[in-house]
Amino acid sequence: MSDQTQISYEESKELAKDSNISVRLDLARRSDVRPEILYFLAEDPSAEVRRQIASNSLTPIQADLILARDSDETVRIDLASKISALRPELDSDQREKAGRYIADVLDILAQDQTTRVRQVLADTLKDATYAPVAVIRRLAADVEDVVANPILQFSPILSDEDLLEIIDGGCASGRLCAISQRQGLGEAVADAIVSTDDRGAVTALLENKSAQIREEMLDKLVEQAPQVEVWHKPLVERPQLSPKATRRLATFVAKALLKTLERRAGLDEETAQMLEAEMTRRLKEEEGGDDDSLKRAQELHAAGKLDDETLSEALISGDRGLVRCGLAVRSKLSMDQVSEILASRSAKGVTALAWKADCSMRFAMQIQQQLGGIPPKQLVHALDNGGYPMGDEELQFQLELFQKS
Repeated sequence: MSDQTQISYEESKELAKDSNISVRLDLARRSDVRPEILYFLAEDPSAEVRRQIASNSLTPIQADLILARDSDETVRIDLASKISALRPELDSDQREKAGRYIADVLDILAQDQTTRVRQVLADTLKDATYAPVAVIRRLAADVEDVVANPILQFSPILSDEDLLEIIDGGCASGRLCAISQRQGLGEAVADAIVSTDDRGAVTALLENKSAQIREEMLDKLVEQAPQVEVWHKPLVERPQLSPKATRRLATFVAKALLKTLERRAGLDEETAQMLEAEMTRRLKEEEGGDDDSLKRAQELHAAGKLDDETLSEALISGDRGLVRCGLAVRSKLSMDQVSEILASRSAKGVTALAWKADCSMRFAMQIQQQLGGIPPKQLVHALDNGGYPMGDEELQFQLELFQKS
């Protein structure tokens, strides 16, 4: 270090053998110690000293090979954190020899039994362009998502062929989502993700504006989208949409998203006219729609037919007015209160509304996602027995929050 007094090689050899751990620690931190001294300290009896050697960017690669097998996992974690610095500025012959050592160090760490070591290594290497392909593939196939996902999402070393092989071999949802978020994802990989029918991964793919999705595949997803509300917004916001897909989306997305479609640049005249006509129809429907829906809900309720199944079918068919009015009739809340809760994007609030309307918790999850617009990761989930995960007092409290607002 710049503020340290220079020490000789002989002095450093004596300090490396000192019985005082503080002396050896200070030596391990220095930037002016010969490589052979750092190599010697890589086998120091103190894990603290070995951690300093593992963190020291001047430690020779041969010593790192020893540290990669250290019995103390904190030493191996520190080494994994430093690994991105293991790119020596040497001549070609030296670089080839050093590269073999680096590859061995990386391979050992990639097979470490401690998940945290592999996780730190994956996080360090996720953006690297120089790591051995075999090591990156090993990390991408790791049994732990915290190790595999950063590599799957970011590593430039993985080719499309690698990704297709991973997907074809069977891939858990979290890993598919990681692949779906890769920058500049190619068409072949996007096709493979869509073919898995994994809703979460397809959602992540649609939200990834840099992903290259073929027009035919987008048209296919648009046809499936009426039943999958979480796709509506990312579909509407895709950089490229065919006129056919745009017009189809206009028939079922919410009014706010319809406005987004109207604002898209480059609409052909036929599509622009269709969007305008659909918006006019929606506005007219809203003027008298609630009255008709409320009347139908009241009639169904009087006949004992306003049950979860009826409302679920209405939700699937796009008759949201009947579902909103049905919730109001069953909960005995006003339409304004129901609308306010559904517009709040509060998973707990919407769950409390469903509870008040005597809906099953399974149906409450449908209401959260399809009427409340709650993202999948924020949903309040049913218990294993299908019950509500919140007590009556908490549910009532959630409703009172809206009554006071």
